[in-house]
Amino acid sequence: MNLNQVTLTVKNMEESVAFYKTLGFTIIVAEDHYSRFECPEGDATFSLYLGKPDSQNNSVIYFEHEDLDAWVEDLKQKGIEFVQEPKDQPYLWREAMLCDPSGNEIKLYWAGENRKNPPWRVKA
Repeated sequence: MNLNQVTLTVKNMEESVAFYKTLGFTIIVAEDHYSRFECPEGDATFSLYLGKPDSQNNSVIYFEHEDLDAWVEDLKQKGIEFVQEPKDQPYLWREAMLCDPSGNEIKLYWAGENRKNPPWRVKA
C-alpha cells in the first residue's frame, strides 16, 4: 500500500497555486476548483480543492528537504513569510513553519533517518 496524495482545502485557487509554485512544486492538473502538484523529488503529489469561503482546515502538511535552512532562506528571498524559523525539535527533526494563503499550516523539515527510524521506533 502507498499513500496517493493529500488534499488541502483552499479559499482562493489562483492565489494558492501561485504560492505553491513559489515553494517550488510543479503543477500537473489545473482546474478552477482543483489543482494537483508534483514534488520536486520522488513521486509524491498533493492537491488543492477550492472550498467555501468559510471552510476550515485543521490539517498540517509536511515537505522534507535535506538542505532545509538554505531552502527557507531562498523562500524568504522570494517573499515567503515564516511563522517559525528552522529549529531543532525534541523528536529529532529540524522544522520551519509557515501558512499558505488559506491558513493551512505547512512544516518544512529535515528528519533524515529519524523520519522512519527514530530511536524510539516500535519493534516489529
